[in-house]
Amino acid sequence: MKDFKSLLKVEFKRIFSNSVLMAIFFGAPIGYGILFGFVYQQAKVKDLPIVIVDQDRSPVTDQIIDAFIANEGLLVKDVRPTSGNIVAEMPTEQYAAVITFPTDFEKNVLQKKHPEIRVDLNMANIVNANTASNHINTVLMTMNAGIEIEGLKKQGMHPDQAKASFESFKINFNKLYNSTGNYVTFMLPGILAAIMQQIIFLAMALAFSRDFEDGYFANLVKNHKSSLYLIFLKATPFLIMLPFIWGIVSSFFPFFRITADIFNFPMLVLTILLTLASMAIGMLFSIAIPSQLKATELLMVISTPAFILSGFTWPTAAIPEVIASVAQFIPVTQFLSAFRKIAFYGGDFASVSSEITMLLLIFGVAFIAMVFLLQLKINKTAKKETVVLDA
Repeated sequence: MKDFKSLLKVEFKRIFSNSVLMAIFFGAPIGYGILFGFVYQQAKVKDLPIVIVDQDRSPVTDQIIDAFIANEGLLVKDVRPTSGNIVAEMPTEQYAAVITFPTDFEKNVLQKKHPEIRVDLNMANIVNANTASNHINTVLMTMNAGIEIEGLKKQGMHPDQAKASFESFKINFNKLYNSTGNYVTFMLPGILAAIMQQIIFLAMALAFSRDFEDGYFANLVKNHKSSLYLIFLKATPFLIMLPFIWGIVSSFFPFFRITADIFNFPMLVLTILLTLASMAIGMLFSIAIPSQLKATELLMVISTPAFILSGFTWPTAAIPEVIASVAQFIPVTQFLSAFRKIAFYGGDFASVSSEITMLLLIFGVAFIAMVFLLQLKINKTAKKETVVLDA
């Protein structure tokens, strides 16, 4: 035990002597958490710039334009009689949409000729385009209903009867599990989990690869020749520090008012399993690849697309089956799938049993592989030392 404590002190010194590792390990979760939290703090996309081309200039089009101006999701940048050179303006103004009312629009509406309003959406940014499309559609459908009802009233129909004649049924949308459509609630949990996986990968990638490069591994082998002992020695500093980092990360949820139930026992188990699985994969790479640079580069190849492949924002069903199958072996994929079930749907252990099983499998396979591979390297190093002493 005394030897373990002295070796553990050396491990802490070696870890804290690496300024880059410390900056990533402590700075990334805190810095990126605050950064992305404030990026999405507005919660909804608002004031998307649009241009209205009013070729009719009639009272009806004026009413519709006023409705667009009153919509919080849209910002009417300009109302003009002709389109002008929209293409030249687009690089600087980046309009989300251009809405065109044709000539004789009011006349054709009154004559029931069903004139067409043209909406040109800027699809360069799909999020903005979809949001703008929803707001535009809401305004136009509301105004369309209003115009139809007014027409029936002018024909002498009672207002209530006119409304009932046009409105054959009602639609009531009840939004669940993020009823306000808050974007920080949607995005930040997934980003934070991906960041935590990445920093664990990068930290553990240096666990043994650095020792192989500077020769410290031979000193460790002299003290103990058990792979389990050395793995526990290397993991202990991070097992001590990571709960502190996770505590800071979890504090972002109440700080940014994210309505997700994360302070419960199933979530604690999931967090522990994500941590252990990520540590095992990172340490396996550090043992298999005796180069700090190569180990971190290869782990970056895994961690960089992990968030996209996890299915958290883009549905797994829309991802090619081969890629989706590979993504199942990335710890954050399983964590985020279970996270949504527990944090938003109020699920229990039974609802996330498949994800827990998969995380245990990932950890188990990686752990067995690194124990076996590290023991081979320990035996090889010990044999070399014996040969040197005999010589």
